[in-house]
Amino acid sequence: MAATDFKDYYRILGVNKSATQEEIKKAFRKSARKYHPDVNQGNKDAEERFKEVNEAYEVLSDPEKRQKYDQFGQYWKQAGQGFPGGGAGVDMNGFDFGQYGSFDDFINELLGRFAGGNRGGQSYSYRTSPGGFNDFGGFPDVGSGSAQDSEATITLTYAEAFNGVQKRFNLGAETIDVRIPPGAKPGSRLRVRGKGPVSLNQRRGDLYLVVELRNHPFFKFDGDNLVCEVPIAPDEAVLGATIEVPTPDGMVDVKLPPGVRAGQSLRLRNKGWRNRNGDRSDQLVKIAIATPKDISPQEREYYEKIRDIRTFNPRSNLQQFKL
Repeated sequence: MAATDFKDYYRILGVNKSATQEEIKKAFRKSARKYHPDVNQGNKDAEERFKEVNEAYEVLSDPEKRQKYDQFGQYWKQAGQGFPGGGAGVDMNGFDFGQYGSFDDFINELLGRFAGGNRGGQSYSYRTSPGGFNDFGGFPDVGSGSAQDSEATITLTYAEAFNGVQKRFNLGAETIDVRIPPGAKPGSRLRVRGKGPVSLNQRRGDLYLVVELRNHPFFKFDGDNLVCEVPIAPDEAVLGATIEVPTPDGMVDVKLPPGVRAGQSLRLRNKGWRNRNGDRSDQLVKIAIATPKDISPQEREYYEKIRDIRTFNPRSNLQQFKL
């Protein structure tokens, strides 16, 4: 398969490389409904997209196939297999694989020889194992005569990115330790000098690590600020209250003003993400009013009393609207 024929299955499904199986399944169902032939009759482009979506899901939904795809890219099908013709010379992208018994043998030798070489800015990924050891993944090109830089993706937890962390990487025959400074954000590029691919004349470029963050169940980014959503009870919304809210530093007390609205955001200054200068952005607390489903008889009695004496009508201005 030529390099131009390579299909990025993650892009086809609209997910990133750290997507969970559930996220991949959800994205597949959404795309399959969108491009299904039954709702796009006679649309050849939609038919082709539907085939690509199914092909991508077939690979990414299978852990073993996905692991090979992540590691070997466009050559994932050859990984772990002997080459066609029982080891006879096979030309793939101009390279003779006949000298190798399997694709794995070729990859292992190439990684050791060129220490993760890369040409043309193609990106590879590093995967963190449970022990904190990162393996170099992706298919490397041999490189050219001049020094070339390479780019790889490193996936961190929010805690690792906020506090900083040291990661160990295996670049073929070389193992390096890289210190990730505190305050790395999604899209941050970290330069590791002299650890890129080795060219044919033994000149070596730089390695650039592009940061991705694993999804967090509570925090998200809004530009430089952190955003979270906090549920409150109806009485807290009406009367005001002091509630505890998680921040990167732990729980803090936040005062709710009486009459706070659903969707309103409260700003916690200097409680957001840190930058390299040690400064902090803000944390935005978005309010969600949680309506209780299971209430005691006494609670029901008081809610009914409030309903009977309530003077506030949230729909009083609707009568002014018409077509």
